Order: sequence, then structure tokens, then C-alpha cells
Amino acid sequence: MLHKNQYNTHRTNKSSLTIVVKIGTSSICNEVTHFPLLSNLSGLVEAVLHLRSQGHRVVLVTSAAVGTGLRRLNMAEKPSKLSARQAVAAVGQGRLMALYDDLFGQFGQPVAQVLLTKNDLADRSQYLNAVNCLEELLDMGVVPIVNENDTISTQGIRFGDNDTLSAVMAGMIKADYLFLLTDVDCLYTDNPRTNPDAKPVLVCDDMVKLREQVSVASMGSSLGTGGMATKLIAADLAIAAGVITIITNGSKPKNIFEIIEGDRLDSTETKHPLHTRFLAKDNPLLDRKWWIQYGLHTAGTIYVDDGAAKAILAPRIKSSLFAAGIVDVEGSFVAQQAVEIAVQKKIGDQVEKVVIGKGIVNYSSTEISRIKRCRSAEIPNILGYVDSDSVIHRDNLVRIIQQF
Repeated sequence: MLHKNQYNTHRTNKSSLTIVVKIGTSSICNEVTHFPLLSNLSGLVEAVLHLRSQGHRVVLVTSAAVGTGLRRLNMAEKPSKLSARQAVAAVGQGRLMALYDDLFGQFGQPVAQVLLTKNDLADRSQYLNAVNCLEELLDMGVVPIVNENDTISTQGIRFGDNDTLSAVMAGMIKADYLFLLTDVDCLYTDNPRTNPDAKPVLVCDDMVKLREQVSVASMGSSLGTGGMATKLIAADLAIAAGVITIITNGSKPKNIFEIIEGDRLDSTETKHPLHTRFLAKDNPLLDRKWWIQYGLHTAGTIYVDDGAAKAILAPRIKSSLFAAGIVDVEGSFVAQQAVEIAVQKKIGDQVEKVVIGKGIVNYSSTEISRIKRCRSAEIPNILGYVDSDSVIHRDNLVRIIQQF
């Protein structure tokens, strides 16, 4: 059965889907020569056009700016110096877009370049502007081609890899499906190249159990920044937004519409291409909550006592975080930044940090250090003013775990 995100209100017709496709560097560039893999790219373009002809809206998230830049500059390896990598990416991004524009242009399909950093989405108004722009492009029949803006990205504002970026895109536009195209057919219990006993994982409905069953320690290609571990993180982000996530082979782009067609027919006789499917959560986070959890940089940590933790996690009750329940503050941050909410749990002789939530603070780290363990009525006497009775209001607080 075709999956449809309950929050998606931008459908061209009842059968229309919104699909995000992410293709990695190893599927675009030869790892040694850095020449583009034109057969893969042409197949991808044809798959996107096929989806468009069926009335679906498609966003393409692409890697390979650095790989394309290395080929253009005749460089053998990715530089270790950050500014050099950024310069190579600047050269490669233009060449990469020209390649896509040429391929899509053969069929008269307009495309748009969208470059983002995590910092661009940290401000709520900028986040909503980005969503509106993407929706407008899709309504115009354009295929947005999204990449991280490597030229200005630094460690603190990077998505880290385009798997994460694609999941953020899927959440922003409330996509129905996210396809992560990689250089293997699906997720395996171990690396199939080194372990012949590795078994394919076909369906996942519990990420915690999955992580206990599989080994994803291997890194991505020498040109890329990801690997299978980053795809699990991306899947976790996407399913929280109500998006079914599929891992499948990037050298077989037709897998995308074959999987979609198989879901549409909803027949046990339909043979799907080999892939891993992560089932979307039944109760996805609302847009603002999802943005807080995944769109905002975490600036610090607030440690709370057991009473505050139980109040925050109480089922069917939405509780704010008050100063009286705070025991410690870690990091330096200002009001309206996002922080983790954690408890310190003693396990044997060890004290373990357990993150229970994330939220937007009404006070800075310095102010919270002064008012922690105090009642709300005492805040004006301590600070000389009061901005809010709560440190984090319940509307700006997301629960990460359900019980403590």
C-alpha cells in the first residue's frame, strides 16, 4: 500500500506523492579517477522524469561537489585542509549543476540549485522561507537539486553528510518517501564485502533493536563523508517526520519507481527490488517540534532531577521545565537557543548521561546557573527581572524518550 504523509497538504492530485531522492558521491563519481559515472546519472535522471510523468513531486539531494572539483582541478586526493576542501567544492558545485542541467535539459525539465547549511535553518523564519521556496519550486514543476553549501560550512553548522541533509529535506516538505541511494542493494547485518555471512535487513520498525543487530562501523568512500551509519541516523530523522525511508542501490535508479509501483499495487505477488524499508512512525512529530529536535543546533545541556524528568515524560501531560527542577548547566548559550535536557543516571559505579528531551530556552546559561533550584516566584528577586515563569515552555519542548 502506498504510504502518504498525513501532514502533506501540497498534492497535485490524490495519487501524487512527494519523494526525496538522495544520491551519494560513490554513485556519481569514480572513486579513483573522479570522472562522473554518466550511466548512473542518466539512469537517475530518467527515473526522476518517470516519477514526474506520473504526477509525483521530486527533490534530488546530491553529493559529489568535492569529487567533481577534484576532477576539474586534476587533483588526486581530497585535501585535508578545510579551506582547500571548500575551494574544491566551490569549483565542483558549478560543474555538478551544469552536468545535471545538461541531462535534465535534454528532456526540457527545469531544475533549481538549493544550497543550505544547518545554520540557515536555525532561525524559524528562515526555515519557513526555505520550506515555502521548496514548495513553490515543486508547484512550478521544477526539480530542486539540493546540496550542502560546503563553501561556507564549518563543523558547527554542517549537517555533516548529505544523508542527514536529505532527511531534513524530507521532514521540511513532509515527504512521503525518502530514497537513500548507495553502492549496495540494502542494509546488511554486517559489511557484505568482508563478511559472506552478512544477511540483508528488509524491514525495520524498531531502530533501537536494529542497532543491536547490525554492524555499520565501516566508513563511506574516500570522496564521501557518510557510510551506512549515517543512513541509519537519516532514517531515524525521517521516520520521526512520518516519512518512509528506503535504502537501495544507486546504480539501479529504476528501483525507485519499481518500489513505488509495488506499493501501489499492494500485491504479495509483486516482486520488489532488494531494499531496506524503515517504516514511518504512526504519530510523527508536528512541524515545529520536528524543527526543534532536528533543525536546531544543540548549544548546551540542562541537567534536571528525577522529579522534573518524570514530569516532562509523563504520558498525556505536557509539562514545561521550571528552574526548580534544574540541577546543573553545561555549555554557554543565550536565550532562544536549543539545548538538550538530560538526567544523570547512576549505573553501578558509573554515572551516565541520559538525554530525555530538547527545547528552546527562555534564559541564558548564566541566568539559568543563578536561578536553578529556585521557585519561579523567586526569579525576579535573583535576576531583577522575569522573562518567563518557565525555563523551557512546553510548546518549545520535545520529548526524545517516552519513559525514564
